[in-house]
Amino acid sequence: MQQLPIYHPIHSKPHLEFRQSFFQITFQAMASDCELLIDLPEERVGFAKHLADIAVREVWRIEQKYNRYLDNNAFTRIHQHTGHWQKVDEETYRLLEFADQGWQISDGLFDLTSGVLRKAWSFNGSNQLPETLAVQDLLPHIGWSKLDYRKTGDNAELLLPEGMELDFGGIGKEYAVDRALGLILAEAQADKTPVSALINLGGDMACSGLRLNDEPWKVAIERPDTEKNSLALLSLSGGGLATSGDSRRFLLKDGVRYSHVLNPKTGWPIDNAPRSVTVAAPSCAQSGLIATLALLQGPHAEDFLKSTGLRYWLIPN
Repeated sequence: MQQLPIYHPIHSKPHLEFRQSFFQITFQAMASDCELLIDLPEERVGFAKHLADIAVREVWRIEQKYNRYLDNNAFTRIHQHTGHWQKVDEETYRLLEFADQGWQISDGLFDLTSGVLRKAWSFNGSNQLPETLAVQDLLPHIGWSKLDYRKTGDNAELLLPEGMELDFGGIGKEYAVDRALGLILAEAQADKTPVSALINLGGDMACSGLRLNDEPWKVAIERPDTEKNSLALLSLSGGGLATSGDSRRFLLKDGVRYSHVLNPKTGWPIDNAPRSVTVAAPSCAQSGLIATLALLQGPHAEDFLKSTGLRYWLIPN
């Protein structure tokens, strides 16, 4: 294995190796095992390292910028100035716009302000449910319609009420996939080098198109009740693929399984949500949003998925 010349305060260096017909770069980001596949001849190892450096740095940049557990980043600054209008950059404004679309499409079920419910819920596979009062106390601090944001010319501003939080975790990983892939393709185009690439951040992924030999990339969807057996081997020839489910985040009490997919209006898990939903869409961000929206539909998830016209794979409760 070769190490790339990349440094990060939290994660170890990525590793690169040539696997028969493409380069594989493995790294850690966003609490996930990640990989980047670059279809180039073996003699172009220098350019492969360059592309990997660009992509991994971009993923880490986004992770550091919106990580709630780090100090002195965009996330921290937003929450230091609640209750007042504050300036946000163009990237954050675009994420707010995307989140607003999800909120409107889902009739309020997709809500980036619902992250505060983690103070009551801990989805660790145990049987410990929160007290009803603990959940109820958090509900006044939830509600996308309570915040406001605007843009005048080149200036974007956000008003986040006191006591409320934003959680970009529901869209950050998929956004990072699309950004990293876009930077790879832009660099390859500038170099006038044909490249096919796939980036996979913990199961959320996107590829640039068919491989250089005109074959699709082969990807597997995990079965939600085991980490070893895959449900299906899919051929990905372009666009994004994302999976949402409760295979690792749930509670089990008295034979009842409580999913981590919470209803922001009640603070409790969505009833009869599918175990897993995988969606293929033009981008990873779109795939992830539709997969999450489907889970939020509970027993009506498949009807919602059919209405989108997108390809999907669903495992019922």
